[in-house]
Amino acid sequence: MAAEAVPPIAPIAPKGLDAQGCIEREGSLGLIPHPFRPVVAATRDRVLDLFGPRLHSAYLYGSIPRGTARVGRSDLDLLLALRDEPTDADREGVRELGEALDKEFPEIDGVGTLIYGRDLLLSDLERHDMGWFVACLCTPLLGDDLAEYLPRYRPDSLLARETNGDLAVLLPRWRERIGAADSDKTRTRLVRFMSRHLVRTAFTLVMPRWNGWTSDLAEMAEVFAAYYPERADQLRTAAALGHAPTADPAVLRTFADDLGPWLAAEYARVHGVKTR
Repeated sequence: MAAEAVPPIAPIAPKGLDAQGCIEREGSLGLIPHPFRPVVAATRDRVLDLFGPRLHSAYLYGSIPRGTARVGRSDLDLLLALRDEPTDADREGVRELGEALDKEFPEIDGVGTLIYGRDLLLSDLERHDMGWFVACLCTPLLGDDLAEYLPRYRPDSLLARETNGDLAVLLPRWRERIGAADSDKTRTRLVRFMSRHLVRTAFTLVMPRWNGWTSDLAEMAEVFAAYYPERADQLRTAAALGHAPTADPAVLRTFADDLGPWLAAEYARVHGVKTR
């Protein structure tokens, strides 16, 4: 009788969990590097000016509140929760706000803003997607923290499915964006976005087996590599491109036509497809 196959051991010890095995919240206002504090202060004031009492809460996420941002190369990531559902005018307002901040503060390279209604973020449908995102990956900047109304989260298959189990749906849109990209700047930003998305999806594919959490792209790629060595080099390359992207169209084609479809199919096999 053949011996049962033993799963590979990740070279990086699992981390990012508390004593109860739940994902610890990332980031802190106290970790914001000094060069980024003026843009964060300006963002706080302008978000209040833009939405006033309609704003329920605002959050930072990404490298700035984690303390790992690089001057002139990192973007400013925001999530805004309104007391009602955002309108097209609200989305245009945050787009213009982001453009203004990007022009005024050379310390950042772009602004990305997510905007939702409070009720949607607390809904059952978003409990293990945007709800988890707010509770574990977002740092409160303004207002009443929605994490107080959300559960604790474990790095299990349910969380994996609901956070990144929609890659197959996204890939046709990615191909449209690639086809419409008409400048090196646009292609570079697409490479950065898609690289990060693919690495995070690959990591959450194996997250329940690893039983830990990290937001470091290089660590994510190494954890994944221990379980899928045949795709390890692709993930390591994607992790590097997430920090230092290129405008090479061949990279985008590989993401959309090779790595992306494989990852979407494997994700569906292991965790299923995200609830809609």
